[in-house]
Amino acid sequence: MIEEYKWVGSDKHFVDQNHLKEIGGVIAGHFGGNSTSGQTKNEDGCLVWVDKKKGWEFALLLDAHSTAQSAELVIKEIHSQKEIISKIMALEIADCFEKMNELILSIFNGKAFKEACKTIQGETACLFAIRKDNYLYWFSVGDCLLHLYNPDLAKMGEYQQNHRSFYEWVGRNSTFNKAVPTYSSGIKELRAGVNHILLTTDGLTECPGTNFDQPQEIFSVFEGTTNQDGVQNLLQSIRDNNVRDSTTILSWRIESSKEATMPSD
Repeated sequence: MIEEYKWVGSDKHFVDQNHLKEIGGVIAGHFGGNSTSGQTKNEDGCLVWVDKKKGWEFALLLDAHSTAQSAELVIKEIHSQKEIISKIMALEIADCFEKMNELILSIFNGKAFKEACKTIQGETACLFAIRKDNYLYWFSVGDCLLHLYNPDLAKMGEYQQNHRSFYEWVGRNSTFNKAVPTYSSGIKELRAGVNHILLTTDGLTECPGTNFDQPQEIFSVFEGTTNQDGVQNLLQSIRDNNVRDSTTILSWRIESSKEATMPSD
């Protein structure tokens, strides 16, 4: 059975409020920003599917602006493809991510979706992160962040997997309206041991009085504590530092027993 969580800030804004939701081991954390700093709305969104029996997680994180309509539209469209996506997730790993990439591009480039984008106000950054077996796939439009912690990678100073790409969106003013759409995607082999996957909107990384623009500072909050408590502590920290922007975090840990690629020497 696939566990699901679907949320948009226009439904529940969580201004001045921390909120946590657990979905099959994935923790979704929300803080809508401080009203004392001028926040009145939340334009983030997320969609999470977890199939623990078949061993995969599908996460979509959105950070919209102007209104939450673009986040609502993307979630509605991706959710309508749930049956197709679950069939893709059942494919062999060699085909799974290639087909997922094709599906996302076909949706965002689709005529019906582009026409729907003309009827809304605003645009959204979109970050897909999908884990199957000992691999992590992502598809990124805009400036949401994907971090990965594993001791092997941390020793080399590697945490951030995608890059923040500004002036990229999906929605009314979409990069998919251009002659060539702009986005990034990638696949990462997970290392042996515990791998901590974390997606966040930029309210966390741009919070004054913190160093959460450095991913190692984010993961240090999780040391010696549970995933749930770590997310809660991050949200409380930005709340205490009077952040205005909303923050949504998706965080989970996966242990891999498979030996990852090592150098020959």
